Amino acid sequence: MAGTPLYRRVLLKVSGEALMGEQQFGISAETVRRIAIDVAEVQRLGTEVCVVVGGGNIFRGSSAVGWGMDRATGDYMGMLATVINALALQSALESQGQPTRVQSAIPMASLCEPYIRRRAQRHMEKGRVVVFAAGTGNPFFTTDTAAALRASEMGCDALLKGTHVDGVYSADPIKNPGAERHERLTYMDVLSRDLQVMDASAISLARENKIPILVFSIHNAGAFPAVMRGEGRFTVICQDNG
Repeated sequence: MAGTPLYRRVLLKVSGEALMGEQQFGISAETVRRIAIDVAEVQRLGTEVCVVVGGGNIFRGSSAVGWGMDRATGDYMGMLATVINALALQSALESQGQPTRVQSAIPMASLCEPYIRRRAQRHMEKGRVVVFAAGTGNPFFTTDTAAALRASEMGCDALLKGTHVDGVYSADPIKNPGAERHERLTYMDVLSRDLQVMDASAISLARENKIPILVFSIHNAGAFPAVMRGEGRFTVICQDNG
């Protein structure tokens, strides 16, 4: 396949909302299938891939606070939602002929493997995609933070954040057509300008471990493989702008 991948091993962060497609709730089978096709193609390029999935398409823990529920309980419910999404993505990937394992930070022996760092690394070395579910396994931490944590633990060369737009903007370009698009930013740019790409703890963890973050549109078919070849539109967040 044409094009040499930029990175040897990457982590792809997929939000729960991305899995909804055009729906208002739940999982779009066609969207999950399209994402699975792209992930499988990146594997064929020679890049090892692991994935962290969110759960906002099913349940968002922070919203439960408004119901009078305590935040920890809401967050645990959100973690369970990520397991549902991870199993759906696993099924879609395997239908593409891509061997996949789901590892959950909350042990669920009947459904998937527990998260074990060295086992996950071994799966990736054998050409399997590993989908990490249940966030960090702790309340009060987002799946963005889980993505930065797992990318660090797996020794990933980059963290890919799939969003609804093709990079980082000064404001939401859907609400503000005049928003400025950035090609490159430093970690400190994101933190000081409060650009809302990922939460501050995730950005700080990536910065500490010198893991570049590439932000692209997960809704464009073929975008993930294109980014891996250095093509297409995406924003790079790294240590400096040089």
